[in-house]
Amino acid sequence: MVCPLDWGIGHATRCVPVIKALAASGASVIIAADRRPYDFLKSQFPALNLIRFPGFRIIYPNGKNMALGMLLQSPAILYGIWKEHRKLKKLIAGYQIDLVISDNRFGLWSKKVRSVYITHQVMIKAAPGLKWIEPLLHRIHQWFIDRYDACWIPDVPGKPNLSGDLGHRYPLPPHGSYIGTLSRFASVSPSNLSLTNGLPNKLLVMISGPEPQRTIFEELILEEMEIVNPGTTVVLQGLPGKEGRTTLYPGVTIFPHLPDEDIRDLIIGSEIIICRPGYSTIMDLVRLGRTAVLVPTPGQTEQEYLGRHLSESGLFTCMAQDSFKLEDAISAMKKIPATDIIPAFNIINTFGQNFKQLIDFT
Repeated sequence: MVCPLDWGIGHATRCVPVIKALAASGASVIIAADRRPYDFLKSQFPALNLIRFPGFRIIYPNGKNMALGMLLQSPAILYGIWKEHRKLKKLIAGYQIDLVISDNRFGLWSKKVRSVYITHQVMIKAAPGLKWIEPLLHRIHQWFIDRYDACWIPDVPGKPNLSGDLGHRYPLPPHGSYIGTLSRFASVSPSNLSLTNGLPNKLLVMISGPEPQRTIFEELILEEMEIVNPGTTVVLQGLPGKEGRTTLYPGVTIFPHLPDEDIRDLIIGSEIIICRPGYSTIMDLVRLGRTAVLVPTPGQTEQEYLGRHLSESGLFTCMAQDSFKLEDAISAMKKIPATDIIPAFNIINTFGQNFKQLIDFT
């Protein structure tokens, strides 16, 4: 059983190569997910057995005080972890599961079967005024990691790397392994569909992340387009399960979601890319050799750190949402050196190559 966290679809997208490798090995794969991850994985693997498995709900604030919001919700979070841990026992018995792979869901370990925990965030970043609590957060997270038989970190050892402090600040867990990048585009073939009538796309905006910040970011982008005409533009709303195509202005097209082949073509063929620095999005961009303007979700410390870390590498640039201007983003993107990202980071998608060894390791 493969089960991603359901905060946005990033955890689900990076499970795609894991599920493909399992299926190719002859395993009978069950996908357990909820909300947008469920819709996304259902479109990816319509022939597989998908079951609804709700996780604990997080209410994200409209403003930047996300740390306080998470602290106030901590009793509900712990209760949610306990509930999903109890439900897992029933699923293992009902579906005769013998291996559980959890992407950042804390409660999916078992004493009866092997379990794997996937995370790039071994270290949890705290808000600037709460740095003193980071060692405690690490110990708490390590307690959950220790419940699993293996911990897979989707990054490479040493430097340079993608996750920075998140995956490298603390020693690798004893049962941990760096498995290389996990990208849904590892084996995607080009699409025959031309969304821009054969013309290169000027701007691609990929909206993602949990609500309400997903909608806030989308509205900000559309408001900026009333001021600045960026040229031929595609906006992906990050809403799998929905269909449609809206022409907002001449040359500006909005899609709720698109097949991977089309997203791949847009990433490769767009001159300028603007997106959140979600780790799965970063891995997809690196896999395709592209850079972008990164706009972190306000108050989400992981994204704010990744934005700084990757901007300091010189291969991405980062802008704050509250001061975001489309004209500035376009100018910033043009100043990023034309560098081939994959050789610069020495990162390849090694998961498929190492899959058998990883399974043996568990």
